[in-house]
Amino acid sequence: MPEAPAPTQEPRPWYARIDWGLAIVAILSFGSAGYVLVKEGPTLWLQILMEDAWLFASILPKVALGCLIGAFVRLLIAREMIERYVGRGSGLPGLAIAGLIGMLFPAGPFTIFPLAVVLMASGADRGAAIAFISAWLLVGINRAIIWEMPFFGTDFVLFRFLLSMPMPILLGLMARAPVFERLAPTPKAPERPEDAA
Repeated sequence: MPEAPAPTQEPRPWYARIDWGLAIVAILSFGSAGYVLVKEGPTLWLQILMEDAWLFASILPKVALGCLIGAFVRLLIAREMIERYVGRGSGLPGLAIAGLIGMLFPAGPFTIFPLAVVLMASGADRGAAIAFISAWLLVGINRAIIWEMPFFGTDFVLFRFLLSMPMPILLGLMARAPVFERLAPTPKAPERPEDAA
């Protein structure tokens, strides 16, 4: 009996293959550069370009280390564990765990964002990633102790904590709503060789 032909996958339209985040940043960057060059002349344009090059060189090691931490997390923690605790079926406890980790994580954006991407690639769902990032942004205990308490005092920081604490979980629940899944489907996590073995 002849084998049935494998189902062919329709090619995605051209606009689905574009990295829109990169495209928007590139348009804004090159548009701003062109405007400064025309309006202010090449001297100021070159000065800004050199300052940006120095900023890029200083940020690059931090981004690389953040990606390295994310890669180690992916290798050291089994995908099944990530899926069970912060995956699609983890429910409200998964959002609470992701929020707690984000709230306690002491690193900066160069570690947090690569780590969130790696967690999603390893089985965490969009809601857990949003709860993780939101808790780091809104609640961040490390930042509150070092920066906020000296400026605003303990009462102010505790009041802000009370207002901010439910937000990561609420945002994570909203991100799990079916309407967002239809608008931007979560990509399936690629299998690691050790998972297939």
